[in-house]
Amino acid sequence: MNAHADFDLELIRRYDQSGPRYTSYPTAPQFQPGLPASSYLAEIEASNGDPVPAPLSLYLHLPFCTNPCFYCGCNRVITRDASRGSAYLRLLEQEIALQGEHFDVDRRVEQLHLGGGSPNFYSTATLEGLLQTIARHFRLAPEDEREFGIEIDPRLVNVAELEQLRRIGFNRISLGVQDFDPVVQKAVNRQQGVEATLELIEAGRQFGFRSINTDLIYGLPKQTLAGFERTLDHVIRARPDRIAAYSYAHLPDRFKAQQRIIEADLPSPAVKLQLLALIVNRLTEAGYRYIGMDHFALPDDELSLALEHGGLQRNFQGYSTHGQCDLIGMGMSSIGNVGDAYVQNQRLLPLWEQRIGSGELAVDRGLVLNNDDRIRRALIQAIMCQGEVYFQRFGRRHGIEFERYFADDLLRLRPLAEDGLLTIEATGLTVSSRGRFLLRPIAMCFDGYLHRCRSEQTSTTPHYSRVI
Repeated sequence: MNAHADFDLELIRRYDQSGPRYTSYPTAPQFQPGLPASSYLAEIEASNGDPVPAPLSLYLHLPFCTNPCFYCGCNRVITRDASRGSAYLRLLEQEIALQGEHFDVDRRVEQLHLGGGSPNFYSTATLEGLLQTIARHFRLAPEDEREFGIEIDPRLVNVAELEQLRRIGFNRISLGVQDFDPVVQKAVNRQQGVEATLELIEAGRQFGFRSINTDLIYGLPKQTLAGFERTLDHVIRARPDRIAAYSYAHLPDRFKAQQRIIEADLPSPAVKLQLLALIVNRLTEAGYRYIGMDHFALPDDELSLALEHGGLQRNFQGYSTHGQCDLIGMGMSSIGNVGDAYVQNQRLLPLWEQRIGSGELAVDRGLVLNNDDRIRRALIQAIMCQGEVYFQRFGRRHGIEFERYFADDLLRLRPLAEDGLLTIEATGLTVSSRGRFLLRPIAMCFDGYLHRCRSEQTSTTPHYSRVI
């Protein structure tokens, strides 16, 4: 995909609609309840039998936080009771053992990510023990060939503890910032100092973390252009390798903590678009490349290089250079993808505890892809990551005649092409520099489930966040 992106404010305003983020296809709302664990185990067995089995990526969900951030849409548990965290970790180690026994020992773990919640709710010594448990049940790739990442709440870690995280094996960190404006921080119940956070970024660089990411959110209550520009000033000065700038999705019916946010304090749609324009302009002027969706990276970062060379992939952790891995999700609510199976664990802590405590996998829902799912997943992945599809080559690979198979989808795509989001030629389609900010609406044209849901308009039609 061409690294150049052309920000067209009017075009983005026109296509600001609700839609999936396509970290998977089919998307999570299509997962079916009651998927038997046997379906998942069958996919593991089949993948073990591949001539060259896929490497493994592990996602561990550590849900505990000491204080609620009002904007948060994550599946988390608010507590200051350390014993709850300890009990959870004992069960998580049981789940690691349960999962590990099903994967052949020749399958290396190339990627590990701890998310939450706040993983550094736990001490570094406790996290070291968790990594040792993983090493007992899975074969880890050599340190210089693996990506071990952890999400960090800068309020809960100091420089010495950060050095210890590097020592025990983490080589990537992601720091939550959201906004440094104290007025915004008060409105979302997350007070966080500027200098302490920037000190961690600089220390992380000195300690040899291979990649440092910073998360921002635009569209938060009390946010202003002037205030957010000051936040960008601080972040650009710190120069993390990657910056993710997420659009705040206000869904108080789904996320109880968001009910604490005063809707009148939210920026108007017009201001929110201006915030996005500010982010794009400031970061690209500072030398960051727009990767796609919410992601920016420095030119020498692995994501930028993958974008240049066509190796970018997308999974539940966003854009990645390890998308070829089978993903094993562990912990409450975590999602995995092995072979043709998507599975999600029990989302309620007591149910997850009950299943793991009984010695069972905690699979709650999911699906096994059919042939149409596989074809559309490959196409949407190509749009989101490479920004181009060659019809004949794609058709040969998947045993279809592209124009006939996707005839209705291509008709839906025509208006987007007329608006300049992409070009459609006899040989294929190519996302334009303007269309790179609107990958979701382009991919939505090929989403079979989405269009069936819209035509049926049932009470179970999924609700998605807005594109912007």
